[in-house]
Amino acid sequence: MLSEEEKKFVEYWEQNRKSRRRYLRNLSVGLPIGVFMVMAIFINFFSGWDKQAEAVMYEDPSLIYVLVAAALIIVVFIVIFSARHQWDINETRYQELLSKKNKE
Repeated sequence: MLSEEEKKFVEYWEQNRKSRRRYLRNLSVGLPIGVFMVMAIFINFFSGWDKQAEAVMYEDPSLIYVLVAAALIIVVFIVIFSARHQWDINETRYQELLSKKNKE
């Protein structure tokens, strides 16, 4: 027997499972995590604790463009990955609850 919470989730997921697949709606899931990770990388890189990395940074100014491109790729990857992962978790839970409901 499904609990009340499980019944509500099944009803909710039946209605919203196709619309939750869209990536633009899922920006709120992975965007803060991705931005936080990129900020941590930039803080670490620009803090100057590694003198050799600092020397390489000032030696080649085009490295900043590479870092910005890498940061954007990291953020996009994390946003897409976390959105898909969240959708897969909800879909798995939905399928498990449906099989539990059909066994009864």
